[in-house]
Amino acid sequence: MRAVSSLFPTEPGPRRSYAVAKLLITFGRGMLLAALPLFLTRVVELSAAQVGLGLTIAATVTLAAGLPMGELADRRGPLEVVKAMLLLEAVALLAFIFVGNFVSLVAVATVYVLATRTILTAEGALLRRVAGEDAAGFRSATHAIANLGFSVGLIPGGIAIQLGTATAYHTLIVFDVLSLLAAWAVLRGLPRYEPLSKPAVGPRWVVLRDRPFVAFVLLSAALLPQFNVLTLLLPLWVVDETDAPRWCVPLALVIHSVLIILFQVRLGSAVRTIRQGGFAWRRAGMYFLVSCSVLGFAAGLPGWAALAVVVAAVTLHTFGEIMHTAGGFALGMGLPPAHAQGQYDGFGGIVGGAGSAVAPALLLGVVLGLGLPGLVGLGAFFLATSMLMPAVARWGERTRQSAAELTDLKAVRA
Repeated sequence: MRAVSSLFPTEPGPRRSYAVAKLLITFGRGMLLAALPLFLTRVVELSAAQVGLGLTIAATVTLAAGLPMGELADRRGPLEVVKAMLLLEAVALLAFIFVGNFVSLVAVATVYVLATRTILTAEGALLRRVAGEDAAGFRSATHAIANLGFSVGLIPGGIAIQLGTATAYHTLIVFDVLSLLAAWAVLRGLPRYEPLSKPAVGPRWVVLRDRPFVAFVLLSAALLPQFNVLTLLLPLWVVDETDAPRWCVPLALVIHSVLIILFQVRLGSAVRTIRQGGFAWRRAGMYFLVSCSVLGFAAGLPGWAALAVVVAAVTLHTFGEIMHTAGGFALGMGLPPAHAQGQYDGFGGIVGGAGSAVAPALLLGVVLGLGLPGLVGLGAFFLATSMLMPAVARWGERTRQSAAELTDLKAVRA
């Protein structure tokens, strides 16, 4: 409990309110993380192919919305955008109860994905206003809080899946809606953050002219598949290619969540500057190379030995993820000018969405098919990608403007 309570700011104020809202949002989403696809196939009685295609269409249609929605957050204020999208997400969730065919699934899922993506785009700008100069460190704390929320949310989600009734799934959706409304109510207590003034001259889409940031985003997209290694690749590898007990798959996810909750803030708090972010990525790449290679060697070992190797691989990979996310937060908060944080995050979301779309084909179609060489090659790819980041960080640091604008992040209550 002490480790959990240490994630939240001790003093009342915007930082604590933001952290509580983050916990409520991720708790609700954790409830539906595994339950929503099962609800659509077992209760609505759509085929798995229809559900997959419908969600893919929704994700594709909303992909390009990141840039204009980020610009909207910069122009109107990130808090107002986040609050509006929380209400839209709640409405879309309730609409899932009334989905009855493929067309209605696509319509509802598109609204739902648009709302969640816009929140993801705008929350970086909001966090930067709430946290001020400690944005990277505070984002590490909220990342750990998000993992806590998702993990706890899986419990009622699992109960609904076990019951398997329409009433159970509908109740789960309603509780998710209530968690979003509670988060909205908490955020109402934040001061109103006025949009920051922009330079009098310059292009509207300044992010497209920022070559170091574009390089950072491209490398980020290349490294995004690491987030799917434990959730997508590991379960199939363990079950199909090793003699480890099958229950080590959920155990791996528990270990992953616990380690992030315990160490994300402790290790991430040391990664604050752009240059430190680049070095953190280099360390992450080394962890990923070793973890992927170790996971590959679990094949052919006796059951308990394979279990020990899988646990070691998960532990190594999680520490790599901690360094990866901490470095990403330092770069993602340090490179964009404060007045355009939403626009920068929106562009990053577009490119990152493309990287995420490639992950299943890469991990399951290529890496899994190649076996041990594929896993070692994947780790080498992650290392090679991350080794480029220190140079990009130095480039970005040389080309940044003065951080003087950060002194004008004060809140003004309307």
